[in-house]
Amino acid sequence: MSTAEAVSTAAEIDTEPTPVPNGGAVDVPNATGPANTLWLAASTLAVREVVRFFRQRSRLIGAFLQPVIFWVLFGAGLRGSFAPPEWAPEAMSYQEFFLPGVAVMIVLFTAIFATISIIEDRNEGFLQGVLVAPVPRLAIVLGKVGGGAAIAVIQAVVFLLIGPLLGLVGLGPAMTIAVTPGIAVSTLGVVALLAVTLTALGYCLAWPSRSTQGFHALMSVFLFPMWLLSGAFFPGEEGWIRWVVSANPLTYGVAALRRSLYPAETFADAGRLPGMGLSIVVTLLFGAVCVGIATWLTTRREAKNAR
Repeated sequence: MSTAEAVSTAAEIDTEPTPVPNGGAVDVPNATGPANTLWLAASTLAVREVVRFFRQRSRLIGAFLQPVIFWVLFGAGLRGSFAPPEWAPEAMSYQEFFLPGVAVMIVLFTAIFATISIIEDRNEGFLQGVLVAPVPRLAIVLGKVGGGAAIAVIQAVVFLLIGPLLGLVGLGPAMTIAVTPGIAVSTLGVVALLAVTLTALGYCLAWPSRSTQGFHALMSVFLFPMWLLSGAFFPGEEGWIRWVVSANPLTYGVAALRRSLYPAETFADAGRLPGMGLSIVVTLLFGAVCVGIATWLTTRREAKNAR
């Protein structure tokens, strides 16, 4: 049975008459109600995305090695020209500054490649099978976004765990990050929020796209500059760039991740670095808007897809 058929089967609600001793009959629906149908269909699609990721060995190896290579090479090349921003500790090296930026890059590009599967599924006919299943369109959004976000969280967490350890072999600097339960929980929460938000954004861009080439063009002119102008790669505190960085919603996700990685007193005089509360609120609102648009796009009927 294909995954599309599984989604369709999981959505069916049994309302066959059930005999009773007095000869009458009552309609008793089974335990699969509308809410259960939604989450069962969404979880089926999400698990499919995760399983497909781990079965693609080349994608798996590249996903874990590429960010480490980026972090090491850029750190070595820009180490001498980096001056810590006014909100950062004076001893902060470029690699330590770049660490949250690479984690956000992992989440962003994982979201991009995860949502490319929307285009592939449409071209292969799988998406049409899911669209005709009697499940809420929201289940499709939650399944695709949930699966892509889970992959992004796994990759980002692995990088954040092994990145500081590279200093033991001379590939990274000594860092002042203190691993405590509170920092671990807050960091995981911020990464998960970013993963859902950016995967939903990727969904919004992938759904109208008819080819992977067109989607890669959007990535080049929209998503990659969005990451560059978020304070992830360079502080961006001078001139007109400062205003662009401030208007970029991803800036607040990067700031939230920076603050979650360090004790609160580290950025006591943070200056232009957005506060934790503001960063979380902006990221939540941005994510809610992206999920809403993704649901609207999926619900909207097009002539070629109309039943």
